[in-house]
Amino acid sequence: MLHKQLLSSPKFELTIKRLCYQLIENHNDFSDSVIIGLQPRGIYLASCIQKELQNILPKSTINCGFLDITFFRDDFRRRESPLVPNSTRIDFIIEGKNVIIVDDVLFTGRTIRSGMDAMLAYGRPKTVELLVLVDRRFSREIPIEPDYIGMQVDSIASQNVRVSWKESEGENKVELITNK
Repeated sequence: MLHKQLLSSPKFELTIKRLCYQLIENHNDFSDSVIIGLQPRGIYLASCIQKELQNILPKSTINCGFLDITFFRDDFRRRESPLVPNSTRIDFIIEGKNVIIVDDVLFTGRTIRSGMDAMLAYGRPKTVELLVLVDRRFSREIPIEPDYIGMQVDSIASQNVRVSWKESEGENKVELITNK
């Protein structure tokens, strides 16, 4: 396997800051906007975004929740092993709000579609936007495009993009892994 580092820790942090300023341009003080991170890996990015936004806008309340999509996936019945769902934590109202769905990597679009289905159980948002750290552009199976992109990667199906998080892997970085 070949590992190519796409984002090192310093560039990773800079990318998070840039995404936050892009969000502020469109959402001002976040009084009418909420952030929802998709389980399992989007919650790390959503938490980073919320923390950085709170640093930039200390007087604003940035609502951030986590959404489990396990049983909304179109492939959950096709797995051989039993699924173990993650937890959902949305302790705010999304009805009529501007919702920013957050995930680490956008690949086929199926996870985001599942996230939108699951989100509707909590209300009907005013608008829905998508923020991803990595957009694998040429792999869509569903016509979903992000509104906010940390970086774009042109990759083939045999390659994987791995996002490592300080909270779980000890370091923030993005790698492209090629199976030989």
